[in-house]
Amino acid sequence: MGPVYYTVRQINGEYAQLITDDGVENTVAMALLPPETDEGMRLLWENFLYSVIV
Repeated sequence: MGPVYYTVRQINGEYAQLITDDGVENTVAMALLPPETDEGMRLLWENFLYSVIV
């Protein structure tokens, strides 16, 4: 599986709602995301790790 690009739609307590460029929604625990993650940020998921795209 290749890399997946997400946008953080909403942060709800300990969970973040993410959406891919293709419109697929996903809910992820904040503990799995980089500490600087905030609403509206772009994330890259690759090799089972999330990283912020600057």
